[in-house]
Amino acid sequence: MTSAPGPVDQPHPAPGAVHTAPTDGGTGPDGFDSAGSGPGGFGPVGSGPVGFGPGGSGPEGWPTTPPGGYPAPEPDRLTRFVLRLYERSPRWAVPLAAVGCVAIGMSYALLSNPTYADPDAAPTCLLKLTTGLDCPGCGGTRALWYVLHGDLPAAARHHFLFVFALPFLAYLFVAWAGNQAFGWRLPELRISSKVIGGFLAAWLAFSVLRNLPWAPFTSLYV
Repeated sequence: MTSAPGPVDQPHPAPGAVHTAPTDGGTGPDGFDSAGSGPGGFGPVGSGPVGFGPGGSGPEGWPTTPPGGYPAPEPDRLTRFVLRLYERSPRWAVPLAAVGCVAIGMSYALLSNPTYADPDAAPTCLLKLTTGLDCPGCGGTRALWYVLHGDLPAAARHHFLFVFALPFLAYLFVAWAGNQAFGWRLPELRISSKVIGGFLAAWLAFSVLRNLPWAPFTSLYV
C-alpha cells in the first residue's frame, strides 16, 4: 500500500526581494494575467470576458446603444395638432372643458329623469337587459338625479358607494381645476393604493351582494 504524497513546499522570496511580473505574457499570482487585467479568460480591467465589448455590453459585433440614446419617435399629425392646441390655449381652457363634460352629464340626468320609466320599458344597461343582473354601475344615474334634488337617502338606496365617493371626487376635481385655472393651492388629498384597492374590493362585494335573491340583499336591487 502506498501513502498519499505530502504537500510540496513552495519557495518563499527572500527578505527584501521585490516581486516582478513576468514579461512573456504569463499570468501573475492567483491566475491573473500580467497587464493588470482580470482573471484568465477576461479582458483588461473593467471589461467583460474575452470576446465581449467594453463593460460586458455584449459580444463583439453586436449593435450597441448609440452615445446619445435612441431617438424619440416622431409624433403623428393628430398628436402634433393636439400638442400645439394645448400649448396655445389659455390655462383655464382644459378645466373649462372638464366642467363642460360634467355639466353635460348632470343635464342628461336632470332632463331624462331616470327615476321614471314605463313598466314595460327595456333596461338601458346591456348586462341587465341580457342577464337580468345589476351591473356595478346600475343605479348611478338615478342616484345622481336624487343628489341633484337633495334626496340623499333615496340616492344612497340606489347606489350607496356612488354617494359615498361623490364628495371625494368633487373635491379632487375642484382642487385640480382650481390649480390649473387660477393657481389655487388647496390641501392635497392623498389617497394611497391600499385605500383605492379597498374601495374597489368593496365595490365588487357590493355588486355581488345586490344581486343575491335573499333578504336583506334584495333591498339593494335596483
